[in-house]
Amino acid sequence: MKASPMRRVVAEFVGTLLLLAAVVGSGIMAERLAQGKMAIALLANTVATGAALIALILAFGQISGAHFNPAVTLAEAWNHGIGGSAWREAPGYILAQLAGAFAGVAVAHGMFGVAVYSVSAHARSGPAQIFSEFVATFGLMVVIFGTARSRPAAVPFAVGAYITAAYWFTASTSFANPAVTLARCFTDTFAGIRPRDAAPFVAAQLAGAFAATLLFQWLVPSIASKSSKSLLKRD
Repeated sequence: MKASPMRRVVAEFVGTLLLLAAVVGSGIMAERLAQGKMAIALLANTVATGAALIALILAFGQISGAHFNPAVTLAEAWNHGIGGSAWREAPGYILAQLAGAFAGVAVAHGMFGVAVYSVSAHARSGPAQIFSEFVATFGLMVVIFGTARSRPAAVPFAVGAYITAAYWFTASTSFANPAVTLARCFTDTFAGIRPRDAAPFVAAQLAGAFAATLLFQWLVPSIASKSSKSLLKRD
């Protein structure tokens, strides 16, 4: 039986909260234990994030589709056309994702005895990093669209594997998520990003998601006519 709209929104909130708790919490732990060895800290942060993504998508995929990402929500809405049910659900999903992301930062800070919120001073700017976010999000959407059609049960593992890899092959360490980007402005830790750097990241992420959506609508014309189960099956 399909979950009610409220249950789907709550699933998006909780899933995004736990995702940010994993991203920020593992970043704090990695920075503390790596003793200045940035490669080791990044590796620890990467593994924790990829593993958490797999687990959370498996946990919430059957309820909400486990988007945890406004770019994914908007891409799905676009695929189903203006005026479709996905567009009507999109605002609730996006608000839940944003609220969950900020709550997740607070949870991570609470676990490590850090101030609830602190404005990040971590610079992430320049054309290379912005382009990296376009590539990271484009690739994420390609993985989701392609895997969901051929092997839907493998989507959690494909997404976790891609984000794990993208941490290392992109100059930006692959945020690929507007909610994650905005929330990470308020953690002055290993995972943070300066607020003034966030807007170009978000713009690049949305552009990457849009480009991937257009590509798959051309590669697979039927994708736009699929139900909301096209990304991840929901009961």
